[in-house]
Amino acid sequence: MNLYVIIGAYGSGKSEYSVSLARKLKAEGQDVVLVDMDVVNPYFRSRDVRDQFAEEGIEVIAPDGEFSHADLPMISPRIKGAIENLTRTVVLDVGGDPAGCRTLGRFVDSIKSRGYRMQLVVNTLRPFTGTVPDILATIHALESASHLKISELICNTNLMEDTQTDLVQEGIRIVNEVSLQSGIHFEVYLVLDTYEDIVPDGIMNKSRQVMQYTLIKPWEKLHMRGI
Repeated sequence: MNLYVIIGAYGSGKSEYSVSLARKLKAEGQDVVLVDMDVVNPYFRSRDVRDQFAEEGIEVIAPDGEFSHADLPMISPRIKGAIENLTRTVVLDVGGDPAGCRTLGRFVDSIKSRGYRMQLVVNTLRPFTGTVPDILATIHALESASHLKISELICNTNLMEDTQTDLVQEGIRIVNEVSLQSGIHFEVYLVLDTYEDIVPDGIMNKSRQVMQYTLIKPWEKLHMRGI
């Protein structure tokens, strides 16, 4: 069973990808635990799918009940236990800046002992990850803060309803150049299912992965209620 560490800057789609990855691994027959370690982003937290995932047979480790907006110290033993349980596949959804990545510090020995895949989700249309130098600087900062090495780049360039093929293709080109300069593997780009008819598979010989839109923004919830 694998351990996945998912990181990415604010607005990269990191948590959406973490949710999608957990579902994909569960569909493959693996016993999956999704751990919400994001202490940075108050809006798009994977803990928001806890009830839905319980019905799907995926455990979500995150603060419970009245403590649902609390951070990590209270659930650290559960996180450590999940990481050290080699019979389960674990997805860690980690905050996307150096402060967020430092939360991994208390678990680094267990993560390294088990072995891991650390994936950086990049949206080149978001601040601080729009150019090759910016992304390389982000990689250095996140690796330094986490004391772990990124093993794979995931391109999630999009503008939601304004997403077009040329924008995605340019994002893939930028991330590919980062891969060439850093030596970090790059194979997959992400597309929401809403736009899979717009953005084809195989751009620059990379593999498209289609995701469902799961993490609803707070203002979208209000709109859905007619407010």
